[in-house]
Amino acid sequence: MIYEKRVVSTTIWGIIFGFISWGLIGISGKVSLFGAIAIILWWSLLGFTVGISAWKIKWWLHGILLGLFFSIPAGFFCLWSKLGVGMGFVLPIILGIIFGLLIELLTTVVFKAEMREAKEKKEEAKEE
Repeated sequence: MIYEKRVVSTTIWGIIFGFISWGLIGISGKVSLFGAIAIILWWSLLGFTVGISAWKIKWWLHGILLGLFFSIPAGFFCLWSKLGVGMGFVLPIILGIIFGLLIELLTTVVFKAEMREAKEKKEEAKEE
């Protein structure tokens, strides 16, 4: 089941981290308009996916794994763009893991918008 507060929160955090990523990448050189839009959409899609995913694992592992899964294609794209292994492949993967974890942390722990199943289980445990 989708929890609207969670999906909205994770998507907004994904957009925010997209702008942060754009800023970090912009430090090393000029980013085209197409590149900026692609970066922001990429991280907002990660946020949306974290929000709709009902993968029944710990919240921190959920964020790390989804961040890793989303950043591997970005890493290969950057490697293909001849940015080098360090800047082109490793950096997007590290950012993906960190941003995935932070999206999940801010949504689940700070804003208390955990996955619906987890919330329902906590309510059932309180009733018993």
